[in-house]
Amino acid sequence: MGDNSGLDGVGPDGVEVAREVRGLSKADTVQVLSDEALAFVAGLQRGFGRRRDELLDRRRARQRAIAAGASLDFPAGTVDVRRGDWTVAPPAPGLADRRCEITGPTDAKMVINALNSGARVFMADFEDANVPTWSNMIAGQRNLTAAIARTLTFTGPDGRGYVLGERLATLVVRPRGWHLPERHVLVDGQPVSGALFDFGLYAFRNAHALVAAGAGPYFYLPKIESHLEARLWNDVFTATEDALGLSHGTIRATVLIETLPAAFEMAEILYELREHSAGLNAGRWDYMFSTIKTYRSRGADFLLPDRATVTMTVPFLRAYTELLVATCHRRGAHAIGGMAAFIPSRRDPQVNTRALAKVREDKERESRDGFDGSWVAHPDLVPVCTEVFDAALGEHPNQLDRQRDDVTVSARQLLAIRDTPGSITEAGLRSNISVAIRYLESWLRGTGAVGIDNLMEDAATAEISRSQIWQWIAARARLDDGRVVTAELVRAVQAQELDAIRAAVGAQVFDGGRFKDAAVLFEQVALAEEFVDFLTLPAYDLVE
Repeated sequence: MGDNSGLDGVGPDGVEVAREVRGLSKADTVQVLSDEALAFVAGLQRGFGRRRDELLDRRRARQRAIAAGASLDFPAGTVDVRRGDWTVAPPAPGLADRRCEITGPTDAKMVINALNSGARVFMADFEDANVPTWSNMIAGQRNLTAAIARTLTFTGPDGRGYVLGERLATLVVRPRGWHLPERHVLVDGQPVSGALFDFGLYAFRNAHALVAAGAGPYFYLPKIESHLEARLWNDVFTATEDALGLSHGTIRATVLIETLPAAFEMAEILYELREHSAGLNAGRWDYMFSTIKTYRSRGADFLLPDRATVTMTVPFLRAYTELLVATCHRRGAHAIGGMAAFIPSRRDPQVNTRALAKVREDKERESRDGFDGSWVAHPDLVPVCTEVFDAALGEHPNQLDRQRDDVTVSARQLLAIRDTPGSITEAGLRSNISVAIRYLESWLRGTGAVGIDNLMEDAATAEISRSQIWQWIAARARLDDGRVVTAELVRAVQAQELDAIRAAVGAQVFDGGRFKDAAVLFEQVALAEEFVDFLTLPAYDLVE
C-alpha cells in the first residue's frame, strides 16, 4: 500500500515506524508509540499475521466460487454448533444495558460529545467513520487514553471549551477490519495488520486502567466473513489477556454482522467468541454493500433498486434481522440494531419532523422485534432512541428473555434479493454518484464521517453507492425509462453532478478541495473492469 517514505524511526527489534505525526507533539507521539507498545503489537503480528493472510485468501477463493455459480448456505460442518445447547458469557460490567449506542470517529470533540451524550455506549471508530491518516490513528489513540483518564478536553476555533461530564457512556472501540494494513508500521519488513495495530495499541495502553475503573477493554469487530475469522480474534484476545495478566474473558467483543457470508454463520461466530462475546450488531449499510459485492457478477436476480428505497422491511433484510435477534437471544447474547444516520437540521424544522418520525418508526420496529438497543449517529437522536427502548424494556436492562422461537429463516430467505421492490432510476444513479464523490472528497481531506443531505455518510454508504453502479453496469441494468446503465452514461452524469457540486460549494471551495481527485477515485472503484474489494484500499494511497 503506497510507499513507506515516512518511516523515519526504528522501534523494537524488527519494527520500523513513522515517528513524525502531523499535529502531534513529539512527547505525545513517543507516549503513544512507545517501544513497549510497539513490541506488543509486533508480537501480535508475528503470532497471528500468517493466519490473517490465509483467511483473506479464503475469502478470495469463496468469492471466485460464487462468481462461478456457487451459492451461500449454512455450513454443513457446523450443524452441531447450531443445534447445540450453549450460551455466551454473561454481560460484562457496563454492557448489560445498551438501549442506545452512539458511534463516531476518535477526534477529541466527538469523543467528548459522544461520551456525554446520554447514550449507554459510545463506539469509538477507527474504521468506517475514520480516515486512516497517521495523524488520525495516533491522535485517536491519545484521545481515548485521555478520555479513560478523564483528562480529555477540547477547545474549538470559536473558543468554546468541551470537557467530560460525570456520567459517561461505556467506551467500546472498533478497530479496522482484517483486510486493511497499517503502512506506517512495518514488522519484519511487512505492513502490520491495521486490525492488530488498532486493537493491540489500545489494549496495551488502556486495559488495566479500564479494569480499575470497573469496565474493561471492549471492542466492535467489523467486516468478519466467517467463524474462522472470529476464532482468530478469540485467540488474539486470549493471548492478549495472558500477556497483560488479565482474567480470561475480560476482553469482550460485539461482532458486526455486516457481510452476507457472516449471516450464515451467526451462531458459529458467537460460539467461537463465547467467553469473550458481547453479542451481535445488525450493520445494515455494510450488509447491503456486502450483498451487492458478493453477488455482483450474477446478473439480474441479485440487483437492488435505488439505495434510498431499500428499507429494513424488504424481505432479505427482514430475514437477516429476525435471524440475528433469534440467534443472539437463544445464546444469551445482546442483539443491537442498526444505524439511524439522520442529522438534524438547524434550519428546517419540517425536515426534522419527517426524519425523526422515520427514526422513531425504525427504532420501534427494532424494539418490537426484540433488539436490546440500537445505534444513532448524532447526539440529538439519543433521546428518541432511548425513549423508544425505555418503553419496550421498562425497568429491565435488555430483552434477552425474548427467545423468538417463532423465527425460522432459510438460506433462500436470506438471499431473496430479487424480491426487493423498487426501480433503478436516473435520480438514484445521480444520488449514488453525487454522494460518492462528495464523501470521497471529504475522505481524501481526512474526514471519514460526513454530513451529506442530512445523513451521516461513512465508508459503508459510499461503498453501496459505487458498488451499485458497478453491478448495474456489469448486469446491463436498465433505468425505469429504458436506458441501459453503461460506463458512458455514468461518466456523462458524473460530469453534470460535478458541475452541480461546483455551483453549490462555489468555485473557490471546489478548486481548493479534492473534488477532482475524488472523481478519479470514484471512476477507479465504480467503473473498473475488475471489482475493487474495498474503496478504502486504493484511497489509502492518496492520504498521508
